[in-house]
Formats: sequence, C-alpha cells, structure tokens
Amino acid sequence: MRHKINLTIAGLLIWAGTNSAALAADADSGKALYEKSCAGCHGADGKGNEKMAKILGDKGLNIVGSETKKKSDEQLLKVIAEGAGKMPASKLTKEEQKQALGYVRSLAK
Repeated sequence: MRHKINLTIAGLLIWAGTNSAALAADADSGKALYEKSCAGCHGADGKGNEKMAKILGDKGLNIVGSETKKKSDEQLLKVIAEGAGKMPASKLTKEEQKQALGYVRSLAK
C-alpha cells in the first residue's frame, strides 16, 4: 500500500514538473508573439502603452492588473481570439494565442 502511495506521489510530482515546464515553454514562445502582436497597445510590461492610452483610452490596456488576473484562461483566450472593445480579433493561431497568454500570465507575476 505504501509503495502505491509513493508511486502516486512520484507520478504527480513528475506531472507537475512537466506541466510547469510546458507553461514556461509557452511563455517563452509567447514572448515574441506578444512583442509582435500585443505590446504596441499593451506595452512591453503589459501595463499599457501610454501613447495608445491617449488614443484609445486606458480601459483594457493594462493586462497585468487585478481584473485580468481574476479572469480564467478561457475568458482571456476568447478576448484574444475575438477581440473586445477597440481590440481587434487576433490573427494568431489557437496555439499561438495560448503561447501569448502564457507570456501575459508570466508578466502578471
């Protein structure tokens, strides 16, 4: 019995490590996508580009604040895919959208 528990725990630790590595890889891949497709409005740090805020208004440009942190990945992927307000729909593939979101989540930490 104890052996089964140890194997289960080991399996969970391996899965968690692999999952964390996958998220980190998405964030790394997402950086270039974010810089190309998102940073122009949302800023390099995700807090919003000041020049774009003057043109578009501040609403929604800060994507590392508490409002964004509260949203699920599914909610944010929908915004990325379909756009919202003055933000146009994304031309990124679904996989690229996930990678960009991984990078945005890493900025918010």
